[in-house]
Amino acid sequence: MNWDRIEGHWKQLKGRMVEQWGKLTDDDLDIVAGKRDQLAGKIQDRYGIAREEAEKQVDSWQAKADEQWFRR
Repeated sequence: MNWDRIEGHWKQLKGRMVEQWGKLTDDDLDIVAGKRDQLAGKIQDRYGIAREEAEKQVDSWQAKADEQWFRR
């Protein structure tokens, strides 16, 4: 799934992100507003991990995204 599609459906996908990263708040996700680099930054801050690890987690989550996620 390309990031443009994720960004376009950000509000629909917020629940999926909270499932993956429970420490992220709705406010965090509203601030990120679909920006991939900001999401990685929030993950880094909330989980106290290296930026590289946060990027890997976002890559992994993005790779799992499929069309079923948009059919809620």
